[in-house]
Amino acid sequence: MTTPTPDTPDLTAALRAHVDDLFPAVQTDLEALVRIPSVSASAFDPAHVAASAEAVADLLRDAGLPEVQVLRSARPDASPGAPAVVARRPAPDGAPTVLLYAHHDVQPPGDPADWTSDPFVPTQRGERLFGRGAADDKAGVMAHVGALRALAALGEDPGVGVTVFVEGEEESGSPSFAQFLADHHELLAADVIVVADSTNWKVGVPALTTSLRGLVDGVVTVEVLDHAVHSGMFGGPVLDANLAMARLLASLHDDVGNVAVTGLTGAGEPEVDYVEEDFRADAGVLDGVRLAGEGTIAGRLWTKPAVAVIGLDATDVAHASNTLAPSAAAKLSVRIPPGVDPRSAEDALRAHLEAHAPFGARVTWTPGEQGKAFGAPADSAAMQAARAAFATAWGTDPVDIGVGGSIPFIADLLEAYPQAAVLVTGVEDPDSRAHGADESVHLGELRKVVLAEALLLRGLARG
Repeated sequence: MTTPTPDTPDLTAALRAHVDDLFPAVQTDLEALVRIPSVSASAFDPAHVAASAEAVADLLRDAGLPEVQVLRSARPDASPGAPAVVARRPAPDGAPTVLLYAHHDVQPPGDPADWTSDPFVPTQRGERLFGRGAADDKAGVMAHVGALRALAALGEDPGVGVTVFVEGEEESGSPSFAQFLADHHELLAADVIVVADSTNWKVGVPALTTSLRGLVDGVVTVEVLDHAVHSGMFGGPVLDANLAMARLLASLHDDVGNVAVTGLTGAGEPEVDYVEEDFRADAGVLDGVRLAGEGTIAGRLWTKPAVAVIGLDATDVAHASNTLAPSAAAKLSVRIPPGVDPRSAEDALRAHLEAHAPFGARVTWTPGEQGKAFGAPADSAAMQAARAAFATAWGTDPVDIGVGGSIPFIADLLEAYPQAAVLVTGVEDPDSRAHGADESVHLGELRKVVLAEALLLRGLARG
């Protein structure tokens, strides 16, 4: 049989067959990564993150990349960042370089009692593999490894330079990311950047993420007294800090649930929508709970701002006494759509909180993290190559989606490499429950992602 040429169905069939043959080993290696509890949060043992980095480095050596390093850069406080893995095969003369990004650190598991099986014991149930990091983002790591293995099995050079960059602290806000790019600017330089840390539309339908909301967070503190006082002796003329905080937080939305902060604007409605029944099921919305806001559900998720209270410091019920609380604090997370600058959004939020201080309560804003939103051109050459690869791998055209979450480091990548085309892809689906209990990856979807990435690398080599 003659060697298939790049554009023939025979070559695609051969590549698909190699992916099928190699996939059991891909799953086995993914399970081994899930067993490493590589939580990058500061309260957890960093030795596990270091062990995870070494395991990823070994996988990339096994995939045939000749240059593999485990590297660190300093965080803003001068402490060392978590270990990242960089593996390379330089581009042939005149060929582009593709940077493949993923991360090997994971979120804390939360309460083990919420999991059906141990979060760090990979467990297959049906077509899904459960475990912390099985989807986010150790499946992304294995998508890169699997694609490189499949191309190697084909016996041909992919025709592009490949750099794989697997970060070790994405789940902790990537504090050393900007410094890492500065320290290793030439090492990571690329013409196309593939970020495997997003989601598909649903099982059986691939997606390309063309927009991501940005992020502003911080802590608002409300003070009404200089010390706690008896609720009977002094209650009435003074609202306790917990009530004052409740009134302040309620001002962030109007009566139908739209964000009511002046200056936090939205963009247009997306071309595809999220069916309400599917959204309610995917999010676990309780029967009888009405959805907040106006417009399409996809627009409320992707192109409009959102404000959430993700933490509260207030008197807990178990230790409550008959006193008026002097102070309370809340951590706010604000998602901002493309086109809204994070600094302007934070200024608008601060101004709103100060203007709505209940009964003159002392309101203090302490800023936290900021991250820029992302919007991708839909018709770039790299995007066209990705669409073709996804359509071949799934047998159906991909859809363009937004994601309500944020990946702030994409802005750092674009600032460092302004001429690069960024493609945001992923292995997750609405049932993956990334960051939650019973996180999982659909193994059939992962197999398709491996094939799609191999096809994408060949497509980028051709144009």
